[in-house]
Amino acid sequence: MGDMVRVLVTGAGGFIGHHLVSFLRAQGYWVRGVDLKRPEFCASEANEFELLDLRKWQDCLRATAGIDEVYALAADMGGMGFISCNHAQILHNNSLINLHCIEAARQNHVNRYLYTSSACVYPEYRQTETNCAPLKEEDAYPAAPQDAYGWEKLVSERLCIHYRQDYGLETRIVRFHNIFGPLGTWQGGREKAPAALCRKIAAARLEGLKQIEIWGDGEQTRSFCYIDDCVVGLHKLMRSDYCEPLNLGQDRMVSINQLADMIANIAGVQVNRTHVPGPQGVRGRNSDNTRLKAVLRWEPQISLEEGLRRTYLWIAKQVMELASEYSFGVATFPLRTGNKEP
Repeated sequence: MGDMVRVLVTGAGGFIGHHLVSFLRAQGYWVRGVDLKRPEFCASEANEFELLDLRKWQDCLRATAGIDEVYALAADMGGMGFISCNHAQILHNNSLINLHCIEAARQNHVNRYLYTSSACVYPEYRQTETNCAPLKEEDAYPAAPQDAYGWEKLVSERLCIHYRQDYGLETRIVRFHNIFGPLGTWQGGREKAPAALCRKIAAARLEGLKQIEIWGDGEQTRSFCYIDDCVVGLHKLMRSDYCEPLNLGQDRMVSINQLADMIANIAGVQVNRTHVPGPQGVRGRNSDNTRLKAVLRWEPQISLEEGLRRTYLWIAKQVMELASEYSFGVATFPLRTGNKEP
């Protein structure tokens, strides 16, 4: 074990972090996972898993001790329904996490530090149309993110850049574009569009109904990247020499209405969409993958349809299990409403 690279994954109890831990273990790394909670749906494969609060300085020192490389995923976040209503909480908690984690990594002589940013850093003025131009990495400036989540991500990007310039810490910065897949939050308020729509369509199918709710007119557009491609891209970026921010996502833009139709087709049902008021985020967003392909000589491989198929099958199973609990008075049903889309 002495020759193994020792890796820390923060946010290892969350969706992407949990998948990343499993991927890195399969690649032969020694992995420590850290989070406020353990993974919800299956046990972590981390060599060590510690329950720590990374808003606290001492917990960050403990998490990064004896570590060679850090994948910094820990964040207080969720879908549009959450990030549009919790600006102060998000900015406060994530700023503490990011400031403490990177300084602790520096003091503990970590070699490489990969920070997971978000497409939410891009200016709202570039995302006002459904058929918007794909976002290039340099489009982040002049800065004008829509919400606090985007601002704290952008500031933390700058933090990584200056830690590399001033202290020589090898930092990497990735901007996620709507990562989705199994083993992620699918109900309760923090789920994102693919999971929310899979849940609602699975519930409608189970109940024999044909109606689901969508916030707004459903014409808002996004690109969606499957989790398996995400973790491969993260690893490739960490191993690369590229130190500027880099998009990671698919470059195929679809509307929320189209996304719902694709999932309904996978489920083998027809559903009618009821459009209701609710936060929608920016009007349109898509990833420009030109630099991703040039830097990593790679791009995401799994189609949206295949990723949605895998995700829907997993969420439909969760819905079925919850329905069984409901029949015994354990849970509350139905799950066709309560949109939490980005």
